[in-house]
Amino acid sequence: MKNNELYLPESAMAIMAHPDDIEFACAGTLARWAQSGSRICYVVCTSGDAGIASAGMTRKEAAAIREAEQRQAANIVGATDVVYLREPDGMLQPTMEVRKKIVREIRRFRPEVIICGDPNLVWAGESYINHPDHRAAAMAAVDAIFPAAGQPNMFEELSSENLTAFKPRKVYASGTTVDDQLILSIDETMDIKLKALLAHRSQFQGKDPSDSVRERAAQLAEGHNMMYAESFRVTILETDELWEKYQGDAVNRHPGA
Repeated sequence: MKNNELYLPESAMAIMAHPDDIEFACAGTLARWAQSGSRICYVVCTSGDAGIASAGMTRKEAAAIREAEQRQAANIVGATDVVYLREPDGMLQPTMEVRKKIVREIRRFRPEVIICGDPNLVWAGESYINHPDHRAAAMAAVDAIFPAAGQPNMFEELSSENLTAFKPRKVYASGTTVDDQLILSIDETMDIKLKALLAHRSQFQGKDPSDSVRERAAQLAEGHNMMYAESFRVTILETDELWEKYQGDAVNRHPGA
C-alpha cells in the first residue's frame, strides 16, 4: 500500500545494530520527517568496532571512527540525538540488559514512532543472509517497545532517573518481506539518504554504493507513482483516539511537561 499523505510524527526513534544501518534502511523517511519538524533520535546498539578490516586497526580505534561517521550522517539527516549502546560488534545478543538499555532510551526520548528491523528476517535475498546483529537488535527493540517500555512495573529502577513508562504510538519494521507493506516516497530526500550513507567512508573503501541503493529504492517505488521509496511493516499500538487521551493523561500527570 502507498502513503498518499505524509504522516508526520512529532518524534521518531530508529533502533539498529550498526553505524550505517539506519542510512541503508530508513534515512530517506527520517529526513522527510525531520524536514517537517519531527524530533529524530538514533539508537545504535554497537559502535561497529569489528567493521574496519584494515591491518593494525584496533576495535577501539574502529569504534571511534565509526561513531564519528554516524554522528556526521545523523546531522545530514537531521537527527537531534545519537545514542550508542556500545555492545560488542558481531556478538550482539537480545539480552535483558540490552532490552533495559533500549527501554531507558525510549522512556527518555518518548518517540511517537519507532523504526526497527524485522527479527524474523534471515534469508534476505539470493546472495545475503541477514546479519545476526541485525536480528538481535530487532528482537531487543521489539521486546523493549512492547510491553516493557510502557509497563511501569518493569524496570522500576529507571524511575530513579525520572524516566516514567512510555508506550510508542506506532512501530515501523524495515527490511520485512511481508506483502502488506507501507511504501513511502523518498523522491525529495533520496540525495540526503545517499549523502548520509556516504558519510560512512570507512565502509566503502573508495567504492560508491549509490547506484545499488538507488536501484533498490527504485524497485520499491515501482507501480506507486514515485521514483524512490522505502518500505515498512506498520504496527499501530495506539489508535488516534487512544493516543490523544494518552498524551492528555501524560500532561496531567506531569504538569508543564
